[in-house]
Amino acid sequence: MKYRRFLPLVLPVLWFAVLVTSVQVIYARHNARDTFVRLEKLNAERDALEMEWGRLQLEQSYWSSHAFVERVANAKMQMNIPQTRDVRIVRP
Repeated sequence: MKYRRFLPLVLPVLWFAVLVTSVQVIYARHNARDTFVRLEKLNAERDALEMEWGRLQLEQSYWSSHAFVERVANAKMQMNIPQTRDVRIVRP
């Protein structure tokens, strides 16, 4: 009998608690989706940067290769490998 007296007071409080909890669940899911979308965008950006880094490493290895340096020295600076008769060894 004494519980029936509190039922009109407890029922709205419980109903309000259910509503607040459901709004929090909706907000948490929305926030999780936004975070996941941001994560996927950052992963795509990371992958693009890694591909560019690989291309830059290939380009650097090409520019620093001995054959390329020798070709540039011959073409632009008119430098040639000296003949063996022109090489002199100097000892201290």
